[in-house]
Amino acid sequence: MCGILGIANRNDHVFAEIYDGLLMLQHRGQDASGIVTYTGENFRERKANGLVKDVFSAADTDTLLGRIGMGHVRYPTAGSLSASEAQPFFVNAPYGIYLIHNGNLTNTDEQREKVTAKYSRHLRTTSDSEVLLNVLADKIADAIKVNGTADPIRNLFAGVKMTMERVQGAYSVICMVAGVGMLAFRDPRGIRPLSVAKRDYDGEGDDYAFASEDVAFGINGFQKLRDVKPGEAILIDLDGNMHEFQAVEGKLTPCIFEYVYLARPDSMLDGISVYKTQIRMGQTLAKQVQEANLDIDAIIPVPDSARPVALEVSNIMGIRYREALVKNRYVGRTFIMPGQEERQKSVRRKLNAIPLEMKGKNILLIDDSIVRGNTINKIVQMCREAGAKKVYIASASPPVKYPNVYGIDMPTKHELIASSQSVEEIREELGADALFYQKLEDLIWAAQEGNPEIEQFDCSCFDGNYITGVTQD
Repeated sequence: MCGILGIANRNDHVFAEIYDGLLMLQHRGQDASGIVTYTGENFRERKANGLVKDVFSAADTDTLLGRIGMGHVRYPTAGSLSASEAQPFFVNAPYGIYLIHNGNLTNTDEQREKVTAKYSRHLRTTSDSEVLLNVLADKIADAIKVNGTADPIRNLFAGVKMTMERVQGAYSVICMVAGVGMLAFRDPRGIRPLSVAKRDYDGEGDDYAFASEDVAFGINGFQKLRDVKPGEAILIDLDGNMHEFQAVEGKLTPCIFEYVYLARPDSMLDGISVYKTQIRMGQTLAKQVQEANLDIDAIIPVPDSARPVALEVSNIMGIRYREALVKNRYVGRTFIMPGQEERQKSVRRKLNAIPLEMKGKNILLIDDSIVRGNTINKIVQMCREAGAKKVYIASASPPVKYPNVYGIDMPTKHELIASSQSVEEIREELGADALFYQKLEDLIWAAQEGNPEIEQFDCSCFDGNYITGVTQD
């Protein structure tokens, strides 16, 4: 899970717009940030570990010049935490290509071997994104050999097609190609989101933008056109013309965890409102809790992602909603923090309980998901210390039993609390008085209701069904 943004302008203020757009995508990655711009002659790049606001300053306005640019916020799922692993990545041939990537390849080792051994390329990092870039470069070079150099757009699209036939996994990609323009493409299953938007430039033509989530468009006045189709490539040339190409046949199977936790509630992904999906998740979760006939004094969300779900549970059950866990806004999302020890330490920094809302009361905590179980375990302890009489837990998502190999940091099965334990065993380990999980069929309904044309979602972290054929032990 990373955040990517690309803007092709008719003015020279692209850096400021990318900066603003990346702030809207910061929730998708907090480890590193990077921006590259293109003047039409030269690339200008800056990237480092840290948040967008810490990596970039007003001084970059004078150095990151150009009408075209793209930015990345990193959440590492493949590769180390070194700043050298931060995106974008660059190859100087053919053309000169910069690439940013959201997702995760599942045949990285195989492709790394081909890139380094067969094609004699040198890779500077362990990132799967650099592997993807070099595969793309190889395939574009192959297309040039066949087609010649007269039509670079044709060569780029042919290269994308061959790349899609070679790599596996999840990838939403934005590239800048020297002398050609901005290229974006999405894997044949559309596992990770990618949208395209347009903005009129003083009646002289259109500006275009690509982003992981459409919340990055509005701040710069772009209007979303549509989601990039699975298996599709789109190129915006240097004259501002849009070229579309269906590289391979695709079938939309988006990651359902995007709607549970990853995306912002004000985003629309593949025609589905994240907020409305979370409201529907609250409706189905409330029915489960009602059937248990518990004595509940207050419904309390674990901020921030669980709020829409908790509000709907409160509305349906007629039980008061209370913000009894106060979040420290200056601490990042614990789920995407690198390192288990850092996640555990961060819980106490991040949340504080209000004893007046808990003392002597039976409370129902609503969390968006329970992955490793460490965060919610600490929260239960915190509520007990604040005087809660009974602590019930309801997870808005089903039990996470399997690793997600498509760009979410769930690397090993043994880390997942639900991988080998029953609900009752998990309840005991968490120290809760009752535990409820969303049913998978209810979660699928909640998302599918927003766009009935989507026949299937990637639910692999819940059901172990890896739609690209990957298996995990």
